Amino acid sequence: MGVIYVMLTASVIVALVFFIAFIVSVKRGQYDDTYTPSVRMLFDDELITEKTNKE
Repeated sequence: MGVIYVMLTASVIVALVFFIAFIVSVKRGQYDDTYTPSVRMLFDDELITEKTNKE
């Protein structure tokens, strides 16, 4: 039963470390997308052509 408490404590600590690392990386701008806005204007106005049957 003591092993369960140790493993549970260890897993909570590991989860907290990963959560803190995620929060820090988001605050530092790790996941900011700087490439897509520059090329988005190239693909916004694509014409969609539909095939119509004119008989």
